[in-house]
Amino acid sequence: MAKLLFGPSGNSESFYEQGYKSTLDTPKWLEKQGKSGLDLFEYSFGQGYRMSTDKAEAIGEEFKKANIEMSVHAPYFINFANPDEEMYLKSLGYIKTGIKFLKAFGAKRLIFHSGSCGKETRENAISLMTKRFIEFMPMMEQELDPNMFLCPETMGKPMQIGTYKEIVDLCTISDKLLPTFDFGHINSLTQGSLKVEEDYQKIFDYSFEKLGEDRTKNCHIHFSKIQYGAKGEIRHLNFDDFVYGPDFEPLCNVLIKNNMCSHIVCESAGKQAEDSLFMKELYLSKTKNA
Repeated sequence: MAKLLFGPSGNSESFYEQGYKSTLDTPKWLEKQGKSGLDLFEYSFGQGYRMSTDKAEAIGEEFKKANIEMSVHAPYFINFANPDEEMYLKSLGYIKTGIKFLKAFGAKRLIFHSGSCGKETRENAISLMTKRFIEFMPMMEQELDPNMFLCPETMGKPMQIGTYKEIVDLCTISDKLLPTFDFGHINSLTQGSLKVEEDYQKIFDYSFEKLGEDRTKNCHIHFSKIQYGAKGEIRHLNFDDFVYGPDFEPLCNVLIKNNMCSHIVCESAGKQAEDSLFMKELYLSKTKNA
């Protein structure tokens, strides 16, 4: 049975309520969660890179000691579909800086939002973005260590580029691209379509067809419940919500059925570690006799 990794994006409110202040303390705290601890942590630079590489190296060393895998989320304002050449080059710079932090942390995956349509038609925006990825990925392949990947993410609003098919298709450009399936985003964009196992299976089936077994099984996953409206995603919730979903159990069954070895990052509001632990314990309970 392949192993799934579970962990939070950032620190839960309870981390700070218990007196912890620094991400340097996070690995030991994650080890203490539940009976088996958590084994993954995503550091988000959503609002920009505000850390020295020396600090990143120190944090990465603590996670390495605890045998906890790290991933990194690049700034939210990346947009490879922006027709402005200067803005495109800025987005490219954010990816290059992200790779620098991957190396400092000892992390393996850089997650990012690929772009949005703006005033362009969706067709033109995707065409421009695809052209740029074809141009810059050979350079990025040289920058990335053998075990490192860039992971474009599915998105939760109609004007953003990031349906699951768009992201999988983008990943066909290079073997160094892994899809990030954010199932809360997918559920928000499709107005609550993720309900039963088949709803998840069709997403993985598309990836299996386009990307093959290895990259699909090793995909990156974001999971949280998200409030949505007519224009898609509104705000992240936690597992206490029973209105919006999606629920993890159908996805869990599909992950086990397909023998996946994905990294599963929880982005719940304020309870990301607690909800990560819920997912891990459900997974372990379903596989203990496998």
